[in-house]
Amino acid sequence: MSDRVLTEQCLTAFRQRLLGEEKSPATVEKYMRDARSFWAFTGGDPVDKELMMAYKASLLDRGYAVRSVNSMLASLNSLLAFLGWEDCRVKHLKTQRQTYCAEDRELTKAEYRRLLGAATGQLSLILQTICSTGIRVSELRWFTVEAVRRGEVVVRCKSKTRTILLPGKLRRRLLAYARRRGYAGGVLFRARTGRPLDRGNIWRQMKRLCAAAQVPDQKVFPHNLRKLFARTFYAREKDIAKLADLLGHSSIDTTRIYIISTGTEHRRKIENLGLVV
Repeated sequence: MSDRVLTEQCLTAFRQRLLGEEKSPATVEKYMRDARSFWAFTGGDPVDKELMMAYKASLLDRGYAVRSVNSMLASLNSLLAFLGWEDCRVKHLKTQRQTYCAEDRELTKAEYRRLLGAATGQLSLILQTICSTGIRVSELRWFTVEAVRRGEVVVRCKSKTRTILLPGKLRRRLLAYARRRGYAGGVLFRARTGRPLDRGNIWRQMKRLCAAAQVPDQKVFPHNLRKLFARTFYAREKDIAKLADLLGHSSIDTTRIYIISTGTEHRRKIENLGLVV
């Protein structure tokens, strides 16, 4: 056990493994952030099961949600498996499947429309593109002028490929935007440098809309647009398998998380059963 000490070399080799497995840049960044947080916690002490259990407890003590703790533990268990220290791995926290979501975190359609009213130009189109197709913000880079002309965008992510069909109205607006910008081809949404906009840039622009749109800050981030698409599609179509395909989910269990109702909706459904007389 004395040689089981995390080092910069260990983390560098782990990063190379993740890249070799063709993990997305966001996933690699997330795994490495979790690994470095644990490394700081070890303080140079050898890694063993007891230390991992202590770190797991410390995450709860710091107020992390169960889902967040389990996500971090998944990163660390992957690191430990890579290093051959599998006997140090810890179990995830058990939790009952959530039946409704917190309303203070879920973006409503009315709030989305207020965000659009406060947004202008490129940002307005980005919001509409994410929300009307259900893509991940990282997938915007696949939206090229050529793809928009075809009316379908081929996204290649995490060794998977799927085709996104563009609503006619969105396609026309994106083509008009490309003409105004003088883009004959290439990535549609670009920074001033000409490079594709990154997640952080879009996130910061969205946060600036909160005050003018009168939408709580905690509701405004790109992933909530994707979830609004999911809830809206499911409310109309009631087809969770098709929705999973549209979102690029390998498991319908993941899709279920996106479409759970708010506490108010859940309470109304229960009350409508009419079982209290």
